[in-house]
Amino acid sequence: MQPVTLTTDRLVLRPVGPQDTDAVHAAAQDPDIQRWTTIPSPYLPEHARSFVEQLAADGWADGSLYTFGVFLPDATTLVGVNSLAMRSLGTAEIGFWTAKEHRGRGYTTEAVLTASRWAFTDLAVDRVEWRAEVGNNASRAVARHAGFTLEGTQRSAVNNKGVRRDCWVGSLLPSDLGLPSTAPYLPAPPVGTSSPSGTGTSSPSDG
Repeated sequence: MQPVTLTTDRLVLRPVGPQDTDAVHAAAQDPDIQRWTTIPSPYLPEHARSFVEQLAADGWADGSLYTFGVFLPDATTLVGVNSLAMRSLGTAEIGFWTAKEHRGRGYTTEAVLTASRWAFTDLAVDRVEWRAEVGNNASRAVARHAGFTLEGTQRSAVNNKGVRRDCWVGSLLPSDLGLPSTAPYLPAPPVGTSSPSGTGTSSPSDG
């Protein structure tokens, strides 16, 4: 897929390139970014070069990972990075980090909603998933502000630098943003609601 650029009143979301290497490297020195994301630690200049010149470009080319640099309207001041990884048919997982000096202004929530809306309308995605290691309260706050429904905790679901950890998981659906789905969605009935004609799938107890 050809890379695209998305804009809001306050932000420009565009593909990263070689001109962004130094900004990505500088922002990723933040200990919180290295702690809560899966980027290498220490984060060296060659890691930043590989990210902007190869990983991000390859993801756009093969449709597996859509990475946006999040910038102020000048399109050069880096606010953070936002990516959509295609996980299964109609499902993408969103990941993000924010440069320390730009936190607390709602930029990341704005970027997450913009990228998610694009995924729903242009990628035929019907579910955007969010995952974060348990304890990453800043990421959880962004997900809540963006309207994600928090669905629970998954055990040993992420591998961060060789250590498996529990993670929170949530989802955003097209209907949460007033958009149609590409496939019909039939929500499960509330817990405790009987299936029609007693056709439940649970097995009888052996006592």
